Amino acid sequence: MVVSSGYERLRFPCISEKTFQLSIEYCVPLQKIVAMISRTPAESRTVITDLVLPSETNPIGNMFGGELLARMDRAASIAARRHSRRIVVTASVNHVAFNKMIPLGSVVTVEAHVSRAFKSSMEVYMDVWIEDRESGLRSKANEAIYTFVAVNEMGNPVPVPELIPETPQEKARFEAALRRKQLSLVLAGKMQAKDATELKALFE
Repeated sequence: MVVSSGYERLRFPCISEKTFQLSIEYCVPLQKIVAMISRTPAESRTVITDLVLPSETNPIGNMFGGELLARMDRAASIAARRHSRRIVVTASVNHVAFNKMIPLGSVVTVEAHVSRAFKSSMEVYMDVWIEDRESGLRSKANEAIYTFVAVNEMGNPVPVPELIPETPQEKARFEAALRRKQLSLVLAGKMQAKDATELKALFE
């Protein structure tokens, strides 16, 4: 059996049993094949660096929030695609913090990586940095969390590889991602509060 659906071409032979002239083949389901694949946050890391131009600023000379959201969406979509190797669509903007104004002419860097993968969705965490013109030092300006869903050519959700965090920060964001997902589901009415085990654990 050959699997070629956005991943590298993988060959998984079927298991055959012959009994009284009958041949029965057991093939590995696609979901199990995907589950056997794992990737790290570093493999999805995406960095986009660009200047803030006059057309991208408000009347007081600071970057439009919408412009930054668009840049983050592009970076996050690339990170999600690198992890899943599939078509990805933005499902939600879970969190955005505009902590610092970004003035005209600033060098802005958006760093994105997948922080947790679920069945077909991926949480993407982003850090936004601005660079001082004279010293070259970077300072954190913003951060955001987006959710993407991997889909096939028909627009139907498809499974994504497991994520294996490595660094302490990656592990912390990985653990917190489940709480964020449960909170989002509860607020959307898609999960009962009593079933949000990770959220309940915070108060026990």
